Amino acid sequence: MNYHSHEAPLRTPAQSPGPRCSRAALETSISAMASAESRRVGNDGSVGGAFQPYLDSLRQELQQRDPTLLSVAVALLAVLLTLVFWTFIRSRRSSQRAVLLVGLCDSGKTLLFVRLLTGLYRDTQTSITDSSALYRVNNSRGTSLTLIDLPGHESLRLQFLERFKASARAVVFVVDSAAFQREVKDVAEFLYQVLTDSMSLKNTPSFLIACNKQDIAMAKSAKLIQQQLEKELNTLRVTRSAAPSTLDSSSPAPVQLGKKGKEFEFSQLPLKVEFLECSAKGGRGDTGSADIRDLEKWLAKIA
Repeated sequence: MNYHSHEAPLRTPAQSPGPRCSRAALETSISAMASAESRRVGNDGSVGGAFQPYLDSLRQELQQRDPTLLSVAVALLAVLLTLVFWTFIRSRRSSQRAVLLVGLCDSGKTLLFVRLLTGLYRDTQTSITDSSALYRVNNSRGTSLTLIDLPGHESLRLQFLERFKASARAVVFVVDSAAFQREVKDVAEFLYQVLTDSMSLKNTPSFLIACNKQDIAMAKSAKLIQQQLEKELNTLRVTRSAAPSTLDSSSPAPVQLGKKGKEFEFSQLPLKVEFLECSAKGGRGDTGSADIRDLEKWLAKIA
């Protein structure tokens, strides 16, 4: 007589669906995490690409091990990659030690550069190239910055800005407070370019507008200069946005200053723009000491 058993066959551990599904899900998580981390660190593959072979090897090794070990390894790997990512970002920021002195011709950039480095007065002339030097910051940490004085001539200033902007930790935009009333449109045009360039950088620099030549009787105050620049930049923003866009799809979209539909204010920008008054020449002529204490404090703060 034949007997037929109706009992369900016992599953072996390998046939159990729970661990297999858990392992597959965790392996998929590793793949997704590795891919996302690679894209986040850099599209050029400089950091994410370097870790990819190790991630693949680790995933293959863990495929044959217990799912609990796999989940622990995933957590540890996530922590490790996060630490690597932030270390990479901090190292890039710490490598940016340049402070760019920019502005129109005769705004007093070069004399400010000399005063910060030596404390002395020196006759200067219009620069046709950049000048750079190490500047010891007046703070307890004893840190240093690299001051770079860029030419202010109209035919040179943008090309030098393009050359150095990626290394900028800070930008000091120098304004001739005495000549500001007649130069306001030119100042606003150049400032518009410097601001949009700064906002397009991955690490936006600290930004200062130094209202120089306050020793001259007709000099405008920092508050008045800020208000007039906001009006001029608002007009420029409207004019630039109304201009026909380029047909070249490969060129990046222009950066929008401020909030659309509102009058422009510096407070609307994603980077903080500060104003201060200074005098590179000093109030007692060539032999007097410069009034640059607020500038020195600002440099110590951002160092």
